[in-house]
Amino acid sequence: MRYYLENRDAEFEQKMAEVLCVYREVEVLKKASAKGKKKRGKPVTIVSYDEKPGIQAVATTAPDLPPKPGVHATFARDHEYKRHGTLSLLAGIDLLTGKVHALVKDRHRSREFVELLRLIDDAYPSNTAIKLILDNHSAHISRETRAWLATRPSGRFELTFTPKHGSWLNLIEGFFSKFARSVLRHIRVASKHESRSASWPVSTTSIAIRSSTRGPTNSPTPPDMIRTKKTLI
Repeated sequence: MRYYLENRDAEFEQKMAEVLCVYREVEVLKKASAKGKKKRGKPVTIVSYDEKPGIQAVATTAPDLPPKPGVHATFARDHEYKRHGTLSLLAGIDLLTGKVHALVKDRHRSREFVELLRLIDDAYPSNTAIKLILDNHSAHISRETRAWLATRPSGRFELTFTPKHGSWLNLIEGFFSKFARSVLRHIRVASKHESRSASWPVSTTSIAIRSSTRGPTNSPTPPDMIRTKKTLI
C-alpha cells in the first residue's frame, strides 16, 4: 500500500509564490546590508514562525557522571528517566539576524500565540514593519488573534500564510528538525515549571542556532559528549 497527499488547496501555487517572494525580499535585504546600503522607507524585519508541540519534559533518575581524562571523554547518563508531561515550543526566527523569539508553554492556543506576538512586538522599534511567515493553524486566524492585531498600528504586522499541506515552505521547520535531533532529546529538567522558565528557550535555541550555522558549539556538554551508563557495563 502506498500513500499520497491530495492537493486540497486550489490556491496552492499562488500562496507558495507569496511565500517565495518574502524569501526573495530577505535575500535582497541581506545583500543590501552587506553592501552597507540602507533600505529606503519603513524598516522591515521578517520572521518565520511555528509551534512544536508534544515536547517531553523529562528528568534524570540518577546524576550524570562527568568525563574522566584519559578514560572516558564523554558524560554518562542513566537510561531511565521520569516524565513530567509535555510542552509546546512557540518560536520565530528573524531571517535577517538569526535572532530567535521563543516561549515554552503547556499549550499553543490563541492566547499563547498572542503572547508570542507581544514578545515579537516589543523586540522591534515601533516604526518597523514585522512580516510573519506561518501556517494555517486555527490560533493564527482566530477571533482573539485578529482582535489583538487590530490594536496594533496599521502596517505593523503582515502575515503570509503557507498553503495547506505546504508547511515545508516555512524555513523554521528545518530549524525544529535539527533542534529536536541535536538539543531537545538531551535536555533534562527537575520539573515542568523549570521547562517553562524564561531561560530555557533562550539558552537552547541559541545553542541550536550556533549548531546549525557554524557547526558544533563550545558548550561544556554538547550532545555528542553524552553517553549512557549502559555503554559502560
